[in-house]
Amino acid sequence: MRFARLLFAAILAVALLALFASRNPLEASTSATDAAIRNAVTAALNAENLPDAFWGVYVQNLQTGAVIVSQNADKNLMPASNLKLLTVATALDALGPDYRYITRLYFDGTAGGEAGDSTLSGDLILRGSGDPTFGSMLAGPDPLRAWAWQLRAMGVNRIEGRLIGDDDVIDDQPYANGWDINYIATEDWAQSAGGLTFRDNLVTLAMAGTTPGEPATVTTDPAGYVEVTGDLTTRGRRGYNPLRIRRTVGTNQIQVQGSVSSRYEGAARIPIQDPTAFTLHAFAERLRDAGIEVAAEIVDADNLDEPPSYESDPVLVHLSPPLLDILTTINHKSSNLYAEQVFRTFSSNGGATGGERRMMVFLEEAGIDTEGLAVRDGSGLSRKNLLAPETLGEMLAYIYRSPMRDAFVATLPHGGEEETTLRYRLPGLPVRAKTGALEHVRALSGYAAGPDGTPYVFVAIANNFTSRSSLISVAQNEIATAIASGGQ
Repeated sequence: MRFARLLFAAILAVALLALFASRNPLEASTSATDAAIRNAVTAALNAENLPDAFWGVYVQNLQTGAVIVSQNADKNLMPASNLKLLTVATALDALGPDYRYITRLYFDGTAGGEAGDSTLSGDLILRGSGDPTFGSMLAGPDPLRAWAWQLRAMGVNRIEGRLIGDDDVIDDQPYANGWDINYIATEDWAQSAGGLTFRDNLVTLAMAGTTPGEPATVTTDPAGYVEVTGDLTTRGRRGYNPLRIRRTVGTNQIQVQGSVSSRYEGAARIPIQDPTAFTLHAFAERLRDAGIEVAAEIVDADNLDEPPSYESDPVLVHLSPPLLDILTTINHKSSNLYAEQVFRTFSSNGGATGGERRMMVFLEEAGIDTEGLAVRDGSGLSRKNLLAPETLGEMLAYIYRSPMRDAFVATLPHGGEEETTLRYRLPGLPVRAKTGALEHVRALSGYAAGPDGTPYVFVAIANNFTSRSSLISVAQNEIATAIASGGQ
């Protein structure tokens, strides 16, 4: 009997050891290829010329589930644009790849005038849906121009009353907590979010030199929305004064100073204040371009005594591309505006807090621990975002094993793909990944296939470095390369 009990105890001990090993895949990995990859990644992180940085690295063999590299993987780091991976995954889960934004134009009033000479008297109401592609330079033809010409074809030649913009689908907090004020002033990748957007919420400044010693020309598109001041001159052959563009935050006042050559022709795209007013202003301009006289006041629906009525059918409708196309733009181009709009779209309250809650629900349903995770936006621009590499890696592994895999992977650029953030990185390698960059932050995360086709997920985030960021990016490239080469 005693021998039987000892035998049972021994069997139980072996079983517990096996169970412990299965719950510690880093120790359980015995593959020679995995070991070679681990050694190559370690060598990349210990290179003599690598600047001091705090690294968080996570690599998992998706075929076996073995975690073969875990360096500071449980520490919260700023992920920069790698947060977009979580935004895209949550959007696929919450909305689905076929979701489309619908922007509608309503009319509340009367139509009159002689035959073929109609005047619309009342309210034209543009009801936004949060569509980031509406008039976007990344998405195709201008829908406001199309609408203007469609109204003209209907016989409309004058609009009097009000142009109303309804942006209530998204809250009135245009910037996320933790954004750098220097970004939102003039950077064309830090636009404000809103329920009604147009042309990426950017105004185009076209600048051209004239005769040396004379003022250069500055025009805006759309015209008349921003106030441009300053002293931009045309220099002679030997003159030089750097071109500087500034915008006062919270206003549409832009200052342009410096000098350009007589042959100079260039353009800059500058963020605007109040996307709703900007969209309505552009619509009025497009209507006039189509030959329609506009004698209408521009009004935000928030300033009405009563909300607009939507009992009647819309006059015109604009559909966005499928969500999968939008998500592909987010990961291929690293579009911050697209990411912020989508983040607020799957939010329960049209704001950042609801977007964060929906992300947490997605991760928890995937069985991923969310303790310590902090999300302040959907783009990764906030320096208050905190995400552990392990959390991101486990999410990528979950996606790979889920029905969303094909759609999600399709949003990621492959190594060396033109017109993406990977166009100069990892050419020819079987890698699909997302880059991320902020001051003192670099990130690269995604999927890579080993030499025998074995799939791996990898996350490589570096924070707190002050030296050349290019060396950090080289080390991240070497980590992805180590996986693709099997550590060779």
